[in-house]
Amino acid sequence: MRTHTHKQCGHLHTFGLDQKQEGERRTFLVFAITIIMMVIEIAAGMHFGSIALLADGLHMGSHATALGINTLAYIYARRYAHDPRFTFGTGKINALGGYTGAVLLGFFAVTMAWEGGKRLLYPQPIAFDWALAVAVIGLAVNAASVLILDVNHGHGHDHGHGHSHDEGHGHAHDHAHSHSEDDLNLRSAYLHVLADALTSVTAIIALLAGKYLGAVWMDPAMGFVGAVLILRWSWSLLQQTGLRLLDYQAPSAVYDAVHRAIEADEGTEIFDLHVWLIAPGTYAAIIGIITHDPKEPDYYKTLLPDELGIRHLTVEVHPCSDEKCPVVPV
Repeated sequence: MRTHTHKQCGHLHTFGLDQKQEGERRTFLVFAITIIMMVIEIAAGMHFGSIALLADGLHMGSHATALGINTLAYIYARRYAHDPRFTFGTGKINALGGYTGAVLLGFFAVTMAWEGGKRLLYPQPIAFDWALAVAVIGLAVNAASVLILDVNHGHGHDHGHGHSHDEGHGHAHDHAHSHSEDDLNLRSAYLHVLADALTSVTAIIALLAGKYLGAVWMDPAMGFVGAVLILRWSWSLLQQTGLRLLDYQAPSAVYDAVHRAIEADEGTEIFDLHVWLIAPGTYAAIIGIITHDPKEPDYYKTLLPDELGIRHLTVEVHPCSDEKCPVVPV
C-alpha cells in the first residue's frame, strides 16, 4: 500500500483567503451606507419628533448589525488565514457568517409577523405622508445596496490563487475563478438588504392603499406577506450554510467528474472518495484507488481537471489482488 499525506511544514491552507475578497469590499460598502442612513434617520426623527423616522432608523440598525457580522467574518478569515490551527484554513468562517446572518434574518421575519399581529389587534393611527417619505428613501438606499451586493452580477473573484503549496500538479494554481455562488457570507448580506428592500416595497403599497383607499388593514397584512417570504429565504440559507458547516459531500457533478478523470486510467478504480467544500470555490478531496499498475500519487493528481477547484488532495493507492481487481477492457 502506498499513501500520500500532507505535512504542515511548507504547506499552507490559505486558498486565497489571506487576500481581501471582492465580497468583503461590497459588504463593507453596504454596511457603511446602512450605518450612515441609520444615523441620519435617528437624528432626523429625534430632531423633528417623527416616530416613523426614528423607528425606521432603529430597524435599519438591526440590519447594520447583521451586515457588521458579515464584514467581520471576512476580516477574521483573512486575518487568520495563515494560522495552522485551522486544519483546512478559515474558509468555514464564510459559512458561519452566512449561518449567523440566516438566523438573524429569521428573527427579523418573526418580529415582522409579531408586529403585524399587534397592529391587526390594536390598530394605530398612521402618519401616511411621513411614513411614505421614509419608505421611499429606504427603498432607494436598499435598491442601491441590492445592486452592490447582487450575487449574480458575474464578478470573477480574481484573486489569483497563487498558493504556496504545490498539490502535486507540478504547477501553482493561478486561475480567475468565479465563485460568488459559493460565498454564503455574501449571500447572507445580500438577503438582508433584499429583505429590507422588500419591506420598503410592501410598506409603500400598504401606505398608498391606506391613504387613498382607507384600507388601513393593508399595513399589517403586507407585513405578514413579507415575513413569510423572508422566512423562506432564511430557511434556504440555513440549509445551505448548515450543510457547508457539516462538510456535506460536493455536488454530484464534481463527484462524478473525479470518478471519470481517475477511472479513465486503464485498470484503475476508485474504492473510496470524499469531496467537500472548504472555502468558496475550493474543494478538498480524499481518494482511495485500486489499480493493476500502481503509480505515484502525484500522477493521479495530474488527471484531475484544474477547473474542478480541488486545491487540497490526498491520494491513497493500493495494488489490486487477484480476487479484487478492476476489469481491464479487452
